Amino acid sequence: MTGLHPTILMERRLPTIDSLEMVPGGCSGTRKMSPQEKRKARRKRLPDWFKTSLPTGETQERYNGTKYNVHKHGLNTVCEEARCPNVHDCWGRGTATFMVAGEVCTRGCRFCAVGTLKNPPELNSDEPRELAEAISKMGLSYAVITVVNRDDLDDGGAMHYRRCVSEVANHNPGVGVELLCSDLDGNLGALELLLEGLPLRVFAHNVECVPRLDSVVRDPRASFQQSLEILASAKCMRPDLLTKTSIMVGLGETDDEVFEAMHLVREAGVDMITLGQYLQPSYKHLAVDRFPEPERFADWDRMARDLGFRAVASGPLVRSSYRAGLLWEEAMGGEPVVTRDSSGSAVSHLEFADRKVAARGQTS
Repeated sequence: MTGLHPTILMERRLPTIDSLEMVPGGCSGTRKMSPQEKRKARRKRLPDWFKTSLPTGETQERYNGTKYNVHKHGLNTVCEEARCPNVHDCWGRGTATFMVAGEVCTRGCRFCAVGTLKNPPELNSDEPRELAEAISKMGLSYAVITVVNRDDLDDGGAMHYRRCVSEVANHNPGVGVELLCSDLDGNLGALELLLEGLPLRVFAHNVECVPRLDSVVRDPRASFQQSLEILASAKCMRPDLLTKTSIMVGLGETDDEVFEAMHLVREAGVDMITLGQYLQPSYKHLAVDRFPEPERFADWDRMARDLGFRAVASGPLVRSSYRAGLLWEEAMGGEPVVTRDSSGSAVSHLEFADRKVAARGQTS
């Protein structure tokens, strides 16, 4: 016992300035953190379950071949540029994602790492041909074409996207094509011009987050309702196409809001859905609010199936184009993606049930 008065001890144990706001520096020993340093210090660490398995056997060989062609021909893919955790799995199955219409976007969503410009460079008229040749060189079986928003163009970029998809399909008749489109600023006329007779398997557009968080997460020109209208209209214009969307979690939503968002999406006629964990691209972007555990993602997978979605991928490492070709196969009646040579990125109670059945069979 030191003999000091208890009040003095308490005052010494409760500093008046939050220790997170102080860092070593200068002769005084500490200095106040800048706003940037505070944001960096408060970034959450990834939980232990952020792991995925690497490919083996034929899958590994195909991944190596795809990677070789990408680097040999100087090709650019979203898979590598966005450091997707599923690149081994997708490339090993002959699937890759490409971004067209430039490298900068006319919108400034707080979750996205793509740069923003009010007036981006002009579209590259050679891009459709270059994209088709790249997909051919990579030997892909399924390609996802994603886009940046081009609000600077009267049609939102629709005709350029159309030319890209058409050229890829004409040059690679055996390759399945999926378009992950922008909302075209709500221009349904441009959407109709884009989709008419387009050789496409899946039309995808992401609602991104639950409706309440639109103003926090997305650019003011985007909204959950506008995204729903684009998805529902695409289904009406082309009933033969499968439609798809994606929801990020960890942005401040509640579990009930996730279910309600899925319900609204399904009511709009969307066939396929993916749910994944939002990860903060940099300290400048929106902070992660929470990391739901894998069991919660498995619950959302079950809810989505109960709502009638034809294909579902839900998990911390799932991204909007996760196993895109296999997800299309699931929607067409194939085996669920989550139980098909699972990499651990997507989780489901279907998967858990299969494992329990297998375990019982081994002990009987």
